[in-house]
Amino acid sequence: MKTATDFLEGEVILIDKPLTWSSFQAVNKLKYILKRKYDLPKKFKIGHAGTLDPLATGLLIICTGKFTKKITEIQAQVKEYTGTIVLGATTPSYDLETEVDATFPTNHITEAIILETTNQFLGEIDQKPPVFSAIKKDGKRLYEHARAGEEVEIQSRKTTIYEFEITRVQLPEVDFRVKCSKGTYIRSLAYDFGLALQSGGHLSKLRRTKIGGYNVENAVSPADFEKKINDEK
Repeated sequence: MKTATDFLEGEVILIDKPLTWSSFQAVNKLKYILKRKYDLPKKFKIGHAGTLDPLATGLLIICTGKFTKKITEIQAQVKEYTGTIVLGATTPSYDLETEVDATFPTNHITEAIILETTNQFLGEIDQKPPVFSAIKKDGKRLYEHARAGEEVEIQSRKTTIYEFEITRVQLPEVDFRVKCSKGTYIRSLAYDFGLALQSGGHLSKLRRTKIGGYNVENAVSPADFEKKINDEK
C-alpha cells in the first residue's frame, strides 16, 4: 500500500491518456486525487515526461516528488507510436484538430509505393514542427499565432526515425508504427509523407505505446488510477 511519503520521495506513474484530454489535464487530475487522498502539501511536485496532444492517446509518464528530477532523462528516451495517416487531404494542424483545407489525387499511389517511400524517412531527417504546436516564437506559442491568422516562419529541426513500419494499407488510410527520437512530430511526419507520395496527408489517429523501457500495456486510465488509490485503506 502506498503512503504520502512514497509519493513525496518519488513515484513514476504510467497513465494511458484518454482521447481529448490534454497532458496538463491528466497531471492535474492525478495531483487532485493524490492531494485529497494523502493530504499532501500545497507545493507537492508532479509533472509529465513528454506532452501528448489532446487527439492522441496512450502512454503518459507522470513523476511525483523527488522523481520530477527524472523527467528530462525520461523525455530523452526513444518513443514508439502507432497511428493512422489519411492520404489525399491536408489540414492546417496536420491532424483532425482543424478542417481539411486541400485535397489531392491518390489514384497513383500503390501499396508498393507506400512501402518504398517509408525509406526516405529513416535515419536523421529535417522536420518542421506543425504551426499548431506549443513551441514558442516571439514569446507566444505557435498555435496562438496560427489561431490569430498570423504567418510565422518555422525553422526545421533535426530528428531521427529509427523504424517506420506500415501495418495496414486501405486507401486513403495507412496504419503505421514509428520509433523515433525526442522532439519528433508525428503530425509533421504524416504531412511530409503525403508530400513525398505527391499527394497530401494528415494524421487521423495517434497512440504512444512506449517511452524507453516503459510500455502502455502497464499503464492505467486516470479513472482506474483514482479507483485504485481510493480503494486503498
